[in-house]
Amino acid sequence: MRRPVALRLQATLATAVVGVAVAVAMPTPQASAAAGTATGYATQNGGTTGGAGGQTVRATTGTAIHTALCNRASSSTPIIIEVSGTINHGNTAKVSGSSCNTAAGVIELKQISNVTIIGVGGGAVFDQLGIHIRDSRNIIIQNVTVRNVKKSGSPTSNGGDAIGMESTVRNIWVDHVTLEASGGEAEGFDGLFDMKDDTQYVTLSYSILRNSGRGGLIGSSESDRSNGFITFDHNLYENIDSRTPLLRGGVAHMYNNHYSGLHESGINSRAGARAKVENNYFRNSKDVLGTFYTNERGTWQVSGNIFDNVTWSAAGNENYPAGPNPTSTTTVSIPYSYRLDGASCVPDIVRQTAGANTGLRVSDGNCTPQSPPPTTATPTTPAPTTPPPTTTSPPPTGGTNLSLASGAGADGSSKADGTSYGNVRDGNLSTWWSPSGSTGTISIKWGSATTVSRVVIREPSGTQGSIGSWQLVNNDTGAVLASGSGAGATSFAATSLKKINFKINSSNGTPKVGEFETYAG
Repeated sequence: MRRPVALRLQATLATAVVGVAVAVAMPTPQASAAAGTATGYATQNGGTTGGAGGQTVRATTGTAIHTALCNRASSSTPIIIEVSGTINHGNTAKVSGSSCNTAAGVIELKQISNVTIIGVGGGAVFDQLGIHIRDSRNIIIQNVTVRNVKKSGSPTSNGGDAIGMESTVRNIWVDHVTLEASGGEAEGFDGLFDMKDDTQYVTLSYSILRNSGRGGLIGSSESDRSNGFITFDHNLYENIDSRTPLLRGGVAHMYNNHYSGLHESGINSRAGARAKVENNYFRNSKDVLGTFYTNERGTWQVSGNIFDNVTWSAAGNENYPAGPNPTSTTTVSIPYSYRLDGASCVPDIVRQTAGANTGLRVSDGNCTPQSPPPTTATPTTPAPTTPPPTTTSPPPTGGTNLSLASGAGADGSSKADGTSYGNVRDGNLSTWWSPSGSTGTISIKWGSATTVSRVVIREPSGTQGSIGSWQLVNNDTGAVLASGSGAGATSFAATSLKKINFKINSSNGTPKVGEFETYAG
């Protein structure tokens, strides 16, 4: 198998001894688990919420991540681990405890549940160090980079997989991550995103997988058919030899992905698998869909895809390409709601939203990036032949935005030069309010009592992550309605008030509030 991966990073192993792990508990036990909510098959089987409602801990080493897991009251106690800096072999040691089962040289999420790992600050990079999920459920991994994980050579980690799942794994949402290698098997690398041995209800969204021989697999062999119910949406697969993914048995849904530079094969549905493949964009690639390297064939349902400079091999023994004119060979019913972007805009929308450190932006279903991600109303699925709705406004968030209603106003504790209180209620994310320092209060007010039970705080594009811990306060009584960390949506008991305060207690740099939306329900 040729390995045309162009990029050759010279990985180095840190030789410093492991220092003291630092896992700092943040003062916001009610922090949101992650920006946005799980999508795709991760919403099924009870849903995926990660560490929502648990303590928030900051970690800058792999040992600190393990320490955070081991310091919980139990293996299922919810926890949110905010990661920054570079995690590598030199700072990732085994930690013991009754609520964990860790190992050195790998981030081990084994026999645990209810965990969120999210990159914050200047970014989180797992360098030559894989993330291993085993016998676990309800895990969220968001906004991190995992690179150059090897199964041979030195150093090795996680069997060569950037993220690997195996042995009774359920409900995993991996979102806005960058997974990359520097070659194929000959260079010591394996898969970027592998699932095997009874792994189900997984979503990989808004992520980049690149410069690898193997994108990933679902099922380790033709007999490993206990895996499935996997969603792949708005991902970029770039400069990959094969396995985008390899699907053995089970059901997978691939929509609005951009595949560029697949050198040998792409979506490989085999061993009775069923793949729904819709509104994807395939470019400069070979054999992007079919059954390859086996006579145990799989099936597919196709619609709305664009094939741009795609070549197809001739059918033969152990080689059954779907093209040059792909047609459906099965029907797959999808149990969840989702929005379809038109395939023609997929390269552009994926370029703007996919990967770590892109502001956690997502598509609004009309080929336009938005941030923060939607956290409320579930969109509906258009028919394959129906174009997506045309709108430039954010998705529905539960009724009328009371902040824009006649008679509403805004004020606050202070404002930085060039900003205005009113900018948080003008319906325009290109304007914003900032306090004169790193903390401050912005308020929405009305002339008469107004019932509010939901607030959405939106940060301007490119500034996501600046807001730290916060409280929502009923200005009339001083009662704290909700507290948490980071922008997004929050709900609380319906309250009649004349003024509601969003009080920022900590921040990363200068916090900016683009819109302070209020809703009755």
